[in-house]
Amino acid sequence: MKPIFTLSALALCSGLAFSAQAEIVTHPIPNSDFPIAQAVEVTGDVTTFYVSGQVPPVIDADADGNSKAAFGDTRQQTIGVIERIKTILEARDMALSDVVKMQVFLVGDPELDGKMDFSGFMEGYKEYFGQGKAGLPARSAMQVAGLVNPGWLVEIEVTAVKDR
Repeated sequence: MKPIFTLSALALCSGLAFSAQAEIVTHPIPNSDFPIAQAVEVTGDVTTFYVSGQVPPVIDADADGNSKAAFGDTRQQTIGVIERIKTILEARDMALSDVVKMQVFLVGDPELDGKMDFSGFMEGYKEYFGQGKAGLPARSAMQVAGLVNPGWLVEIEVTAVKDR
């Protein structure tokens, strides 16, 4: 059997070092101006950072801690969650522009006959993502039956990628 040498093996043997740059390519949805990517492609030498689902902060400490009043409407909750994610990323020298994948869990709003407030979510989302703002992550949004706290209408988890 003949030995097989890869470029990496040859580089190690010769003392050479290769450093691949990350390339992040955002693929827009064809014929659409909707502010999300159809897909995001990442290649090269990168750090991938997974942020667990984040939930909204309390905005009214006087309200019942298990109520929507304590956390706000879907738009307010979305902004609060994205701000939390932004803080987590910045603590690791990353930014919202490094987010390549987002999963959004929305609970039906009792004031909307139990339907998710997608418009409210999009209002908050577009304050951070879209034209002239952070990149367009690949994203999914879904309505779920509920979250741990009955006052929460929004939970978001993200994956961020950055050059090493």
